Amino acid sequence: MKKTHIAALIFIMIAIAAIITTVYDADTYASFAEARENPDRQFHIIGELNPDKPIQETIENNTLIFSFYMFDNQGEESKVIHFGPRPQDFEKLDQIVLVGQYQEDLFLASRLLLKCPSKYQEDTFASEEGMVSY
Repeated sequence: MKKTHIAALIFIMIAIAAIITTVYDADTYASFAEARENPDRQFHIIGELNPDKPIQETIENNTLIFSFYMFDNQGEESKVIHFGPRPQDFEKLDQIVLVGQYQEDLFLASRLLLKCPSKYQEDTFASEEGMVSY
């Protein structure tokens, strides 16, 4: 085989591996129940804040911990923990997308994607689909 054929085969194998990895990581939205059943996997969960439950920021071992309660799209509620600051105007959000996994009885969010209310956005400055990542 020529060196160009070998290089082309290696490139094709790398491209196929990248596509498979991308498809595997591109999870669809899940529910808290599904995430609880698979605590070793990361999930994207979309839902709404429960305004009747406490929203807290605490510091433990020099770590800022932000916690709140959220309903997923199936109406199930769960406590969510995020290591980081409370996003600005958090209570005014339309939707929250969590990226993370369950640990014991808590959903540990590694990322918060926030959908801001459209009335607070100007059309010329709105981010893609109004989502802001924290």
